[in-house]
Amino acid sequence: MNPATHSGRARRIGGLIRKETLQILRDPSAMVIAGILPLLLLFLFGYGVSLDLRQVALCLVVEQPNAETGSLAASFANSRYFTLESGRDRRQCDADLVAGRLKGVVVVAADFAARASRGDAAPIQVIVDGSDPNTAGLVQNYIQGVFGNWLRQQQIASAAPAPAQVSLVPRLWYNPSIESRNFLLPGLVVVIMALIGTLLTALVVAREWERGTMEALMSTPIGIAELLIGKLVPYFVLGMAAMAISVATAVFVFAVPYRGSVAALLLVSSVFLASMLALGLLISTLARNQFVASQIALIGAFLPAFLLSGLIFEISSMPLPIRLLTNLLPARYFVPAMQTLFLVGDVGAVLVPSTLSMAAIAAVLFAATARNTRTRLD
Repeated sequence: MNPATHSGRARRIGGLIRKETLQILRDPSAMVIAGILPLLLLFLFGYGVSLDLRQVALCLVVEQPNAETGSLAASFANSRYFTLESGRDRRQCDADLVAGRLKGVVVVAADFAARASRGDAAPIQVIVDGSDPNTAGLVQNYIQGVFGNWLRQQQIASAAPAPAQVSLVPRLWYNPSIESRNFLLPGLVVVIMALIGTLLTALVVAREWERGTMEALMSTPIGIAELLIGKLVPYFVLGMAAMAISVATAVFVFAVPYRGSVAALLLVSSVFLASMLALGLLISTLARNQFVASQIALIGAFLPAFLLSGLIFEISSMPLPIRLLTNLLPARYFVPAMQTLFLVGDVGAVLVPSTLSMAAIAAVLFAATARNTRTRLD
C-alpha cells in the first residue's frame, strides 16, 4: 500500500474519531446513558429486585397445642423467611390465602404429638398459593427445610438412637449463599452493554441524516470501512468504560464474587460489545430518524437481552421456535459467559463457544452494515 494513501486513511479515521468523541462529550444524553443508567440499573437490581423470598406471610394452624407443637411453632417464628400468623382451625386462614395476604398455610393435626411420641410418621399439611408456581415451590421448600431442621433437633434432644437411614448432605457449588443477586448482576451487565452499545450507535447515522451533515461526509474521500471505524471506536471505548464501572460496582458494592481473569472479561466483553455496536449502526443506517432508530434499538436489543437471554427465564423452558430464535441473539451467549466468569472462573468449555458465536454474529452484522451504508446521495 502506498504510504501516502495509508497516512491519508489514518488521518481521516483519526478525524472522525475526534469528531465523534467531541460529539459524545457535548451530548448530555450520551453521558447519562453510559454513566448514570448503568449505576441506576445496578442499584435497582442489587437492592430492589431479588428472586429470593424473605418475610413470607405464613399461617401456622395448631389444632392441639402442646410442648412439641410449641417447639415447632418457635422454629417457624425464628426463621428469617417467614412472618407468622397463628390459628386453631384452617378455615381461619382460607380468606387471607385466597386474597393473597398469605403465601401458605401449615396445619399441625391434633394427633401430631401422639404420633411423634410413638415413633410414627407425624406429617404436617402444607397448603401454598399456587398462582405463582415458582414462588409456591420456594415456599414449600422453605417450609420443608424448617420442619426438617426441627425434626433433627428433636432427635438430638431426645437422645434416642436413630434408625439407619440415608442421610442427604446438600452442597451448593458456585453460589453457596444462594443469593439471587450473584447471578442477576452479572447478567445485568449484559443488558447494560446491550442497551448502551445499541442505543447510542443507533442514533449516530440517523442524527447525521437529520442534521444534514451526512452530505458533508459524503463529499469527502472517506470510505465505508473508515466511516464505520471512525464512528464506532469512541462508542466502543464508552461501552467498555460502562462495563468496567458496572463490574466494579457489582464486586465492590454488592460483594458479588468474581473468579475469572480480567483478560477473559475484556475479550468476551469486547466481542459482545462489537456485535451490539454493529447492530446499532445497522439500525441507524436503515432508519434516518432518531426516534425510529431508538425504538428499534430498544425492541431489537434491550428486550431480547432482558427476556430471551436466560437472565430471568430459562431458555430450555421456552417453546422451540423461541429457543431457535435465541441462537441468533448475542446476549444469549454473553449471559452464561458473564455468570461463569463471576461465579466459576475461566471455563473454556463455556467461554470459547460463546465468544466464537458472538464473533460470528458480529461479523454478519458488520457485513450487513457495510452493505447498507451509502456513501453517496440517492
